[in-house]
Amino acid sequence: MPKVIIAGAGLVGALNACYFAQKGWEVDVYEYRPDIRTMAHVPGRSINLALSDRGKAALEGVGLKDYIVNQGVPLYSRLIHNKDGKTFDRQPYGQPGQHIVSINRRHLNEVMISLAEQSPNVHFHFQHKIRAVNVEQHEVTVLCDEIELTKRADLILGCDGAYSAVRRSLSTYPRFDYAQEYIEHGYIELNILPKNNDFAMEPNVFHLWPRGAFTLIALANRDHTFTVTIFAPFRLFEEKMSTNEDICKFFEENFHDALELMGREHVLETFNRVRPQSLISIKCKPHHFGNSVLLTGDAAHAMVPFYGQGMNCGFEDCLVLSEIIDKCQNDIPRALRMYSETRVKDAHNIIDLAMYNYEELKDLVNHTSYKLRKKLDLILNRWLPRTWIPLYSMVTFTRIPYSQVVQYRKWQDDFLRRVHTTVFLTLLVGGSTLGYFFLKRRNIL
Repeated sequence: MPKVIIAGAGLVGALNACYFAQKGWEVDVYEYRPDIRTMAHVPGRSINLALSDRGKAALEGVGLKDYIVNQGVPLYSRLIHNKDGKTFDRQPYGQPGQHIVSINRRHLNEVMISLAEQSPNVHFHFQHKIRAVNVEQHEVTVLCDEIELTKRADLILGCDGAYSAVRRSLSTYPRFDYAQEYIEHGYIELNILPKNNDFAMEPNVFHLWPRGAFTLIALANRDHTFTVTIFAPFRLFEEKMSTNEDICKFFEENFHDALELMGREHVLETFNRVRPQSLISIKCKPHHFGNSVLLTGDAAHAMVPFYGQGMNCGFEDCLVLSEIIDKCQNDIPRALRMYSETRVKDAHNIIDLAMYNYEELKDLVNHTSYKLRKKLDLILNRWLPRTWIPLYSMVTFTRIPYSQVVQYRKWQDDFLRRVHTTVFLTLLVGGSTLGYFFLKRRNIL
């Protein structure tokens, strides 16, 4: 059977290992960190993950969907917290019953590693760092205990995240387009602890405090805590949240109800202990190199977290790749070309949508025009479920390719614009005609 080397034992690397284990391939996974199942604390980002239909479909392919969904907290709508801390606006994600699931990143990763390891053909090599890739020779150079090892495989998958060593080693290859962008906003994570051994707030909603240039979010966890994240421009952290007094004043003015639940001591301790983390967006083209190397997940398309599609898109990568390899009957060069042609345009489109959605989360959700459009989309979707699907629903509750989602949304916008123009002109002409006959009857004209 063919052999695959996977760089990275994170979410996408572990799920890819599960898929190739099912195919009976020989699988070697190299991860520079220790085994997270043995670690007391896993450093790095821990923004809550929102599992939606694309991710569910990928997990279902390896038999994990039901278990993982049951380990999470369903979220049915956004709950907008107004600045007074007392009034709220509930905005459903979709039709009744449609929801996303807040899940624990670490637990999900551990479960997938353990599932993959059940196959005798799968081997995880922790504290092994990928140094370089040789596309022509189908080889990777791995560093372990200061010793360099050369490993060969039929397929090499770069699943090693936004700062991918595999992608970096490919940057000198001709006709490889690569772009990265750090947005001007950073984030700090906080927590709300249980109250009387229960959730301190309503658990089955995505809590959102939109304030124009910045925002606060909170998602529930199974242990009755909430993970709270503040997103703001770095200059705002520096200018408005540099001292304990400034931090308390800022949260008191903008997130009074959240501050009361988190506690001033916790907020101050966190801000004094950690610095705002950065958010990066990465596009590259193609995703494959030669006949043996492929980038998937954040290594190919890192995105900001504001559409909740980073993990879901990465999981869908695994499913799409598995389906294409089966279709090509293990013809790896052909499968890689087909995958790259299919996935690059989809990845670029969801990256753009994720950037746009931050504007929605921090500001647009408060605009009357946004609320009206969302209600209109849901009404039309209820009447015409197969013809009119809201943008968020297409991204979150279907597997319509992201590039087609963007095209369909453009069609919807154009259609509504034409309807609006037609109605306006009809009213204008009708009003002018009625006015003419009214004035004629009164012998004014």
